[in-house]
Amino acid sequence: MKSGKRGFWLVTTAVLSVSLLFGCTGGKGTPSEAGNPEPGKGGETAKKTITVTFRDDGIGENGAFYKWLKEVSASYPDKSVEIKPTPIQASEGDYFAKVALALKSKDTAPDIVTEDTFILNSDASAGYLEPLDEKLAAWEDWGNGSFIEAMKKGVTASDGKVYGVPYNTDSRGLWYNKDIFKQAGLPEDWQPKTWEDVLSAARTIKEKTPDVVPIWMNMGKATGEATSMQTYEMLLYGTGERLYDDAGSKWITKSQGILDALTFVETVNKEKLGPPLSKVLNGQAGNTASREYLPQGKLAISLDGSWITGNYMESGAAPWPEYKDVLGFAPMPTSQGQDPGSITLAGGWALSIPSHSKNIDEAWAFIQYALNKENTQKLVMASGNITVRADVAKDPEYTKMPFNEIATEYLKNAEFRPAQEKYPEVSTQIQTMVESVATGTSPADAMNKYAQDVTRIVGADHVVEK
Repeated sequence: MKSGKRGFWLVTTAVLSVSLLFGCTGGKGTPSEAGNPEPGKGGETAKKTITVTFRDDGIGENGAFYKWLKEVSASYPDKSVEIKPTPIQASEGDYFAKVALALKSKDTAPDIVTEDTFILNSDASAGYLEPLDEKLAAWEDWGNGSFIEAMKKGVTASDGKVYGVPYNTDSRGLWYNKDIFKQAGLPEDWQPKTWEDVLSAARTIKEKTPDVVPIWMNMGKATGEATSMQTYEMLLYGTGERLYDDAGSKWITKSQGILDALTFVETVNKEKLGPPLSKVLNGQAGNTASREYLPQGKLAISLDGSWITGNYMESGAAPWPEYKDVLGFAPMPTSQGQDPGSITLAGGWALSIPSHSKNIDEAWAFIQYALNKENTQKLVMASGNITVRADVAKDPEYTKMPFNEIATEYLKNAEFRPAQEKYPEVSTQIQTMVESVATGTSPADAMNKYAQDVTRIVGADHVVEK
């Protein structure tokens, strides 16, 4: 993301964390980091160290990506290269700011970085990422149909160049606890057709099982993009409206759809259908819902992503063998049940090479190995994500995983975030707007403030009211 565009406070709060994180990896003059030969015994050359930066959401080496990276690194056949994990421990929102700060400098940029596809265009436009088109043209897997063609769009920036190799995608819906539904007299095969059906189920659960949180949605600034995408955009797109008017090339800042989406959030909080705000407004809210409340039987419905089941596997953060029998995954309905009937937002992550990497060729060689069919399959099966590789999608080991088939089915009605450079900044305003409603601001007042802030960011000529 371009300097200054993520907000002064984000950058200043990230400075110390990044300095501490990357300060021990060696500066430009460190031979192993810079890739320079270092004489050793018998005239041997020192290994080159390839640093890989990713988000650690608080569970360290127990995280699915961390475990996978260590396994892939250990099996990497080029023993002249050492793969060094350099995780950033941060909430989802803070991760992007800290990565941007790291990518900006030759002294702190890693060799490989995990990029959420929504931020990739912004980081590429800022000159932080290396275009990979020439390298991809020579990689057989990229051109022979091994990757799902539609998934390549998420790693293609506005300049038409590709800046990463995707390793997963996802869909979103309503996870629900069948045991709790049964206790409340609700159907175990739940298929809500409208928003009112969702609210009605939550109200019934509140009445019949008062010790259970009826519904959980991310609503805070601290949960960053999870609030924008998994809550607000799932609601907004369910009204039939969108964030961005492609035909007019303008951001929609006021509309009935915005009010309807915010009114749903308001209703959940006014009727106390959600968790306490102290739980939902902190950066670990998503983990609390998926790793504690759901498996412990404290939560009935969670608007969340297809990946959460990765927590429940034997190697996951919250092993829960019964999850496949206890949980259901219902489609999120459109507001009034209008076509197409349900909605999901799809995203995903990619491995990218920072432009300041000291070992670009070696980083690329590792990416090809790490994201081959076998290793990609290991990662998506461990994390609970949906694969971006067509060959993995056909593999029996993958297709038999619980919920993979239904999560993939939801992609037929998938929508994607606007591929616009300003999106990350607009997303920050979405988070502020949603949190303000959660804490008592009226939907109308929150929308008006959002309109002012987005207009300031993108300019009056680039906004429209519906």
